[in-house]
Amino acid sequence: MAVVFQKPKSLTDAELHYCPGCTHGIIHRLVAEAIDTLGIEGKTIGVAPVGCAVMAYNYFACDMVEAAHGRAPAVATGIKRSLPENVVFTYQGDGDLASIGMAETVHAATRNENITVIFVNNAIYGMTGGQMAPTSLPGQVTQTSPYGRDVKVAGYPVKICELLAGLDGPAYLERVAVNNVKNVKNAKRAIEKAFRNQIEGKGFSLIEVVSSCPTNWGMTPEKALQWVEEKMIPYYPLGVYKDKTEEVAK
Repeated sequence: MAVVFQKPKSLTDAELHYCPGCTHGIIHRLVAEAIDTLGIEGKTIGVAPVGCAVMAYNYFACDMVEAAHGRAPAVATGIKRSLPENVVFTYQGDGDLASIGMAETVHAATRNENITVIFVNNAIYGMTGGQMAPTSLPGQVTQTSPYGRDVKVAGYPVKICELLAGLDGPAYLERVAVNNVKNVKNAKRAIEKAFRNQIEGKGFSLIEVVSSCPTNWGMTPEKALQWVEEKMIPYYPLGVYKDKTEEVAK
C-alpha cells in the first residue's frame, strides 16, 4: 500500500508536550517538512527559545542549540557567521522575540543576517501562565490584564512584520496563520521560501505565524481557532510585508 501521509523525517519520535489544541505542533511539522523538502537536515542548526518551545531540541532531528531568553537571533548570527555553509533557523514566541529579545531581532534584521526566523505570535505569554505579552490585543484579558489590555497604560501591541518592514535590511517578511487548511498550506509555502532564501544567500527572512493558545485564552481549541480568525487576523493582517528577493527577480 502506498504511503500518502507520514511524519516528516526531520521530526523525532518524541511526544510533544504542548497543550491540546496548541498550534505549535502544526508549525513544527511545517518547519520539518521544509527541511525535508530542501534536503538540508544534515546541515541545519536550529536555535530553541525560552518559552513554550523551549524543548524544541527534543522534537527536531537536526542539530539544536538552546539560547538564553530572547537571544536566539544573536546566537544564530554567531553560528551562521562561524559556519556559513550551514542552514540556521530560530524558533521563537512573542515574549522571547518581541519583548526581551526585541533588540536582537531588530539588529539581526537591519544587518540582513542570512538566517531564518520562525516567529510564533499567540498574543500571550504561554509557558509562564498567561501574562500579557507585547502582542496581546487591545482589551484582551490576560493574567496581568484582568480587565483587558489598556493601551493608555500598556501601550499598543507590537506588530513585528510592520516594524521590521521599515528597515532597509530584511530580505523577506511575511505573516501567515495556521487556523485552517488554506492558511496552513500558505504557511508551508512561506516557511519553505524563507529557508530557500537562506540557502541562496538572500539574507534575513522572518515568518510570523499567527497561532492559538487555548489553555491561556481559556477557550476550547475550536473556539480558539475562531478567535484567531475573528480577532487576531484583523489586527495582524496576513500577507507579505517585504520581499526584496522578488524585487531583485523583477
